[in-house]
Amino acid sequence: MTKKPSSRRKKSISSAISDSELPFKRANSGISSQENVDSAVISVEVVEIEELSKQEESDRNLLEKKVERAFFEAGKALMQLRDRRLYRSTHKTFEDYCRDRFGHSRQKSNYLIAAADVYENLTTICCQNFGIDDLTTNSSQILPTSEGQVRPMTKLEPQEQWEVWQTAVEVAGGKVPSGRVLKDVIERIMERTKAPNAYRVGEVCQILAKDNPELRGKGGCWCIVSHVGEFSCTVTMWDGEYPLRIDHLKPLNYLESECQQMQQISDRISRLRENENLEEAARAMLKYLGELKRPYLTAFEEELLSFIEGKCSLQG
Repeated sequence: MTKKPSSRRKKSISSAISDSELPFKRANSGISSQENVDSAVISVEVVEIEELSKQEESDRNLLEKKVERAFFEAGKALMQLRDRRLYRSTHKTFEDYCRDRFGHSRQKSNYLIAAADVYENLTTICCQNFGIDDLTTNSSQILPTSEGQVRPMTKLEPQEQWEVWQTAVEVAGGKVPSGRVLKDVIERIMERTKAPNAYRVGEVCQILAKDNPELRGKGGCWCIVSHVGEFSCTVTMWDGEYPLRIDHLKPLNYLESECQQMQQISDRISRLRENENLEEAARAMLKYLGELKRPYLTAFEEELLSFIEGKCSLQG
């Protein structure tokens, strides 16, 4: 029986190298002046790829799927810990439990739980569409491998999640798309499906912060539309102007007279904000007025605003 050659072997390659091409000078080498080196032997290690057996291929695919599903398993486990309150014997709140036991915030746990829901939706729809019983044995279907990849899809309906994911996989060239790619795909789809911008200049709206970090702490505050674009608006709030997508706005349906009253309040607050000597207490009051949930000031609020205006007028 002929012995099978080793999967790793060394091949010797001879190559003529002139004296001038040597990577060192003779004067500094161990070669005597009488030696005439005309060539050198270079050893190159050639590694042959060893094919896996069918069983090994199956094992590899199964293990890779387990790694990819790690965030899904974590999210499902956290969901049970939260919903069944299995933390109650050691901690009063789920937030404290997550911080002490896993070293991350409740928000991180919520992200994982939401991502697990998305993953489950994708696999369920995939099985329905392609008649696959168990995706852990299917190596051709691309699925998420981390929580961050699916975070932009958590607020979408299951069928929308599937459509967005398939589009993102195509954009990524048949590979697992990043969270950035998914967010871009979602924004493009939203731009195509949005209704025309129905907002008008001077309209009073409420802020919906959603996933916009610039609007953190401003959810529920009122604002006034100062510019209307095709799919966005520029709005004036108590602390400045913000360009927003229309899905970050909610119409308050105020009467025209109420919108005018709010515009007057907005103008008064804006003028006061320009005063560099305005004290922190006064700024806090302006912030409070900028977060009102009604189109008017109470008598006491009007007195306070007039008092601040009077102080600023004396300082000026």
